[in-house]
Amino acid sequence: MTNAFAERPLPVPAALRPWFTDLGTVAVDRPAREPFAHVPDTATKVVVRAGADGRRDALVVGPRTRATYHADPAERPVSCVQLRLAPGAVGPLFGVPAVDLVGRVVPLAGLPAAPARRLARALTGVAREEITGRLAELLPPAEDGPRERLLRAAADALSTRRDRTPAQVREVARRLAVSERQLRNLFADGIGVSPKHYARIDRVRHVLTHAATAPWAELAAATGYYDQSHLTADFRTLMGVPPGAFLTGRLPRATPCGALPRG
Repeated sequence: MTNAFAERPLPVPAALRPWFTDLGTVAVDRPAREPFAHVPDTATKVVVRAGADGRRDALVVGPRTRATYHADPAERPVSCVQLRLAPGAVGPLFGVPAVDLVGRVVPLAGLPAAPARRLARALTGVAREEITGRLAELLPPAEDGPRERLLRAAADALSTRRDRTPAQVREVARRLAVSERQLRNLFADGIGVSPKHYARIDRVRHVLTHAATAPWAELAAATGYYDQSHLTADFRTLMGVPPGAFLTGRLPRATPCGALPRG
């Protein structure tokens, strides 16, 4: 299957790291006739999209709890800049809890907080290579209080790393001296999904990244699954197909790109 998408990561300037964890560009240079996947994602993203006609818009893409599959042979070439928000950044920038954006795609200018409207005007009015500089001018210093530090620490502990398996939600709550209910509320506001679902999505994304280079049993152990069957069941739940089917291109039926929710 030939990929119509070319992705390129960009460095995150130090001034933007409190707000964004990753920046990158995505170019679609031909119609997406083959199905492609939007994999589950815990992050909320700002997407600045430029069409072939030069028109630009700024969208907010909320967390995705399940994979979706799309194809659109009529789609014209488009390029995007994607900015992944750091945990806890949604509320200060957009004026809504992150849970309100789960599974949604909404115009940045339509969100209630004043910074969202300022960002929408700025991001659609500058050239792509000027976006990071304009953001550094517009964004205030990020808040770094106890709540923000707690959320970052919990998200890090629940994330899968090459050198460690993710901690259990109960253990994270105990370590941070909060109740599991407090942790769920914190994640709903600052990330959008529960701590348990955050960990599940992060594990499946880790599997997707390393499936081509590690045996399944080894990958299951490294990501904290009980065994390979547990990995397969979790993968099927979030991705809609077992790992082997996904990796060989046997994907669920694709829907047109226009079927994506628009809020």
